[in-house]
Amino acid sequence: MVKYYDLSFTKVEVYNSYLINTISEGFIVMPKHNAILLDFVKEHFSNKNFIYISNRVNSYSVNPTVYYETKKIQKLIGIAVVSKNPRQKLLCEMEGSFYKNNLECFKTMPEALLWKDAMLTKHEKRKTS
Repeated sequence: MVKYYDLSFTKVEVYNSYLINTISEGFIVMPKHNAILLDFVKEHFSNKNFIYISNRVNSYSVNPTVYYETKKIQKLIGIAVVSKNPRQKLLCEMEGSFYKNNLECFKTMPEALLWKDAMLTKHEKRKTS
């Protein structure tokens, strides 16, 4: 891990090519919270591609319109949502219709990390072809 942040409503783990965000129980993610994501992007990923991993171990809500702004982040090549809750899988699929980019749902963190590696490799190969 490169850096760890414990904010009042979320815990963020930043690694070389991805970040894991674990939002607190009961929180409602709104478009204004994208500013916080953008701060992390500017500080840690301004010159490299990365994956955002949403670790949904807690129950919280996401206003799907956040994805209209999130999809504008140039170096963000995908979002992985990790949750064992079947309801979260349905919400993830609905959120994907707003994001319209690489957004996948996983039951475990190891599955999400494998996908992250595949996405980064695929993106790099496409860039060098």
